[in-house]
Order: sequence, then structure tokens, then C-alpha cells
Amino acid sequence: MTHKIVVDNVYKIFGPHPDKALKLIDQGHTNEQIMQKTGSAVGVAGVSFTVDEGEILVVMGLSGSGKSTLVRCINRLIEPTVGKVEVDGVDVTQLSTVELMRFRQKHFGMVFQNFALFPHRTVLQNVAYGLEIQKVDPGAMRERSMQALTQVGLKGWEDSYPAQLSGGMQQRVGLARALALDADIMLMDEAFSALDPLIRRDMQDELLELQERVKKTIVFISHDLDEAIKIGDRIVLMKDGRVVQVGTAEEILTNPANDYVARFVEEVDMSKVMTAESVMVKPSALAYFKSDGPRAALRKMQKAGISSIFVRRDGKIIGMVTADDAAKAIKDNARDLQSILITDIQTVRPATPAIELFPILAGINYPLAVLDDNDHLLGVIIKGSLLAGLAEGLQTGGNS
Repeated sequence: MTHKIVVDNVYKIFGPHPDKALKLIDQGHTNEQIMQKTGSAVGVAGVSFTVDEGEILVVMGLSGSGKSTLVRCINRLIEPTVGKVEVDGVDVTQLSTVELMRFRQKHFGMVFQNFALFPHRTVLQNVAYGLEIQKVDPGAMRERSMQALTQVGLKGWEDSYPAQLSGGMQQRVGLARALALDADIMLMDEAFSALDPLIRRDMQDELLELQERVKKTIVFISHDLDEAIKIGDRIVLMKDGRVVQVGTAEEILTNPANDYVARFVEEVDMSKVMTAESVMVKPSALAYFKSDGPRAALRKMQKAGISSIFVRRDGKIIGMVTADDAAKAIKDNARDLQSILITDIQTVRPATPAIELFPILAGINYPLAVLDDNDHLLGVIIKGSLLAGLAEGLQTGGNS
């Protein structure tokens, strides 16, 4: 797969002696020692990762971890000291000033924490600002700006001013401004951090819904682990300007790279992170609609020590049969499974959060089938496997 963004060994040193600082980094000195010896501050140190097209990558860490510096190195609002940033195969660090401006206009939209709206301009004028800079035709500029406002749910507010909007609405204007540029990459720096918790959760939901429609490549900066887990396809976790782990939320939570990551994630509710795929088990037996009758199905259940069995036809799960029904069908001399096939069964997809499985399992008396998009059986979940999977995830996450 061709990566949309490639960040390759990027460093950013602030201060008078970057070369000396780089040598000290190679020698293993801490950021504090480097500051004392050179008067230079380490912003980013040796960071490498990739972002795929259409992915939401969350770069997260505590204050001072280097995440905001890093995102500005991607579009060269901050010049990297060393390293390379490629976007669609173009080395952004090698572009001239004029080339960089054009490249930014085509590829990058940016959404800031503090909204960065002009108070004297209407909502529509704020959204259109980037297009004005590009000298877009006024008619096309209004059309694209209105389309962006509609996408973020602000149609009808175009003649209002920022002071007349709530914080969440102001952030939507910032989001619309980035969308109006029609850039394929959105850089979002703590975009929801200034919002109240309830509004923040709403904006996270709206971003995910919007992403389903627009399929942008998004690099999202956050200090909030819950936010990163909710919206990120993958997470880059940073500390002291360095990457300490890259992976999905589940990978980071269940297999932290070191003690720092383990401490960072120890308060997370694993049931909200782990998925059906991670707690399912292999089915002990399956019945085949074309070849198995009630006797064969019952024998498989008896041998496996189970009271029901899923039925497969042409590679797909089409229902289930219980031992009681199979025994009754044998007495009635039934030769196939059609008359006892239960087709109205609960199933889930592999990405279903574990927390959603508890109420489903509470309402059924048979294992829960985990199916892919083609209704192929990937595994089954029983109450015991769910609890065991969560317990293992908690133990792994806490003791690594």
C-alpha cells in the first residue's frame, strides 16, 4: 500500500546549537541535559511513522511531548531540523517557499484549538477566507463555502458572527473552513480541547460521521487518551519528543511497549476498547446444511459437549440448530435440517466493542456468532470467553 504521508526520522531542535544537540541525542543524553549543555530545546527527536489515505491517525501525549511541534513539521509551519516528510511521494522539506505555499493550498487544511476565527467577519466569510487567499472566483467561493457549512450542520448560520455562536459551533466553522479548501489532508491540533466535555463528545461523533462521507486523511493531535481511542484508526504515543509506541488502541492497551505506556493507559476501561474479535473463540463444531441431517448435527453437539450448533451453507452461517430440536426431529424421522433451522439469531461484526456484547449475551441462551461482511463465521463468543478475554486484556495491559 502506498502511504499518503511518510514522516521519516524527523528532528526539530529549537535554539542556537542544533548540531551539538543532535550529537548529544545520539549519545543518549536527556532533553534536560541537552538544554544545560547547549541552550537548545529538543522539540521532536527521530520521529518516524506513516499515515494511509483515509486514515485518522491520532498523535497524542502529555503537554511538552512534542505532538503539536510534530504536526507543524508536517506542513512546515515549523521547519524540521533534520528528516524528511513525504506527501503523495513529494518531499515537502525540499520545496521552495513558493512551491510550499502552493502545496499547502492543495493538500493541507488545518483546524486549531482556539478556533482562530475573525470576529469581524461573518461565518460565511470566515469559511471562505482560505479560498480568498487562493483568489477563487467569488461565485465558486460562495458555493464551496456553503457546501462546507452544510457538511458541518451550519447551514442557516452563514450571516451570523462568531460571537453569536457557541464554542462547538465556532469549532464547526473552523472545520468548515478546512473542508472548503477541499484539501485531502486535515491537520487538527487539539481541535476539541477547548470545548466543554459534552460538546466535545458531540464533536467527536460528528467528526466520525463526517469522515464516513468525506474520507479525508486526518492527523489529529490530542492529549486525551479516551478521545484518541474513540476517533483514531491508529495512535502515535509520544513522550519527550520521541515516539514510544504506534498501533491501534487495542494493540497499545493490551500490549504496551514499556512501563510508561502501561502507566499511561492503566485507567482505561478495557471493555470499551477490546472488540468481539479479541474475545471470540474458535467454534467447537459446525453443521453443514447440505450434508448434515439431525443425527449428524446431534452427534457433533454431543461430541463437543454443546447444546446448539451453527449451520453453514456455501461458506455462510445461515442459522443454528439446538440439541433438543435435533432429537425431536430424529424421532419424527426428519432427514434434513430445514424444519429445525433457527434463522433469527444474533450476530456481531469483529469490530463490535466488547462493552456492547454483555447485553446481547444476556438476552440469548446460545453462543454469539462473530461474522465478517460476507457472513463467514470468524468465531463465537460465550460469556466465559468474554470475561476471560477482558481479564487477560486487563492483566496484559497492567503488567507489561
